[in-house]
Amino acid sequence: MSVIDTEASIDLLMRLLGVEGITGQEAAIGQELVAALKEAGVPARAIKFDKTNKTIPVPTETGNLIVTLAGRGALKDKPRLLFMTHMDTVPLGAGARPKRQARKIINEARTALGGDNRTGCGVLVTLVTELLRHKAAHPPLTLLFTVREESGMWGARMIDKADLGGAKMGFNFDGRNANAVVIGAVGADSWKAEIHGRAAHAGGAPEKGISATLIMAEALADIHANGWFGKIVKGDKFGTSNVGRVSGADGAAAGDATNVVTDYMRVYGESRSHDPAFFKAITAAYKTAFTEAAKRVSNVDGKAGRVKFTARPIYHPFRMKETLPVVRRATAAVEAMGMAPDVRVANGGLDANWIVRHGIPTVTFGAGQNEVHTVDEWIDLAEYEKACALAYELATMTD
Repeated sequence: MSVIDTEASIDLLMRLLGVEGITGQEAAIGQELVAALKEAGVPARAIKFDKTNKTIPVPTETGNLIVTLAGRGALKDKPRLLFMTHMDTVPLGAGARPKRQARKIINEARTALGGDNRTGCGVLVTLVTELLRHKAAHPPLTLLFTVREESGMWGARMIDKADLGGAKMGFNFDGRNANAVVIGAVGADSWKAEIHGRAAHAGGAPEKGISATLIMAEALADIHANGWFGKIVKGDKFGTSNVGRVSGADGAAAGDATNVVTDYMRVYGESRSHDPAFFKAITAAYKTAFTEAAKRVSNVDGKAGRVKFTARPIYHPFRMKETLPVVRRATAAVEAMGMAPDVRVANGGLDANWIVRHGIPTVTFGAGQNEVHTVDEWIDLAEYEKACALAYELATMTD
């Protein structure tokens, strides 16, 4: 018989899915999590929000939610464990209407559902609920619910490691299958090209203008022709890149009117690879393409455009050895659940990228997410239930 009250855990998940909390606007879901934790029996003194939102360089309503629990019973003096997830959803999750349908949770709205990452939140609150209900022996635990994972892993990036209580290993819940033991993830750059052209009347004197749009078009044509767009393979090097948002100043539309040569444009993109040198090489290829395109596009007076290109790492790649204690504990717990561990690396970034960089080796598991970041998103309740049970196993196992 399972130690997890699965119906209660699903009710909790439905409750959390019903609270909006897109990235940067996590105050409401944070307070709902606090309420659920207190209902489970966690004392108020063990719960706090840090001040990370004061240091994140984009508007963020609240800090990371951190719960600190003392150990209990025969395991009370064991090293502290970190269990973590993120509170936010993608902006497409605004307005979701979750509905339970047999062994799934679906969405009655044409939005993302928010299973990424309300499932992880449900797992962590269920873990604490069951540990307290069963009065189970466990090591000291820190629970971390981060902000702004979906918009740059800012909560995990900016956290004060001291707030994690000296945890020696971490377990992150964010993904699809509970038996997925993710021991590494890709790294990425975020880049921005600011293209400066020259405005002119497009009907009266177009030759006097320098089109920022044309500079962008030539740059991206070069990127595509030279194999630097989308899936990238250069010898034994692999990576991906994408061009995302294109805008004018202050996020407004690029260009003023069809009869004016566009004089300014911002282009945003990313470069990814498991090889840190290679995602920098991808970014460098974009910088070169934009810079050279600006030189080629000139007006009748011989004046050319110019580009200001900036880039920063969003997260750094990592890959842990399978012999590490955190990986051995993870695989042992999955096996104890009767599942076969699927040890893998991820092609997407995770909060674990930054927590590992902070010095806490962290494995990531799935919790039932499917078709995330789309209007077709749904949650597999069988995998969610397995993740809840897995978290309990990880917290209570004696080895």
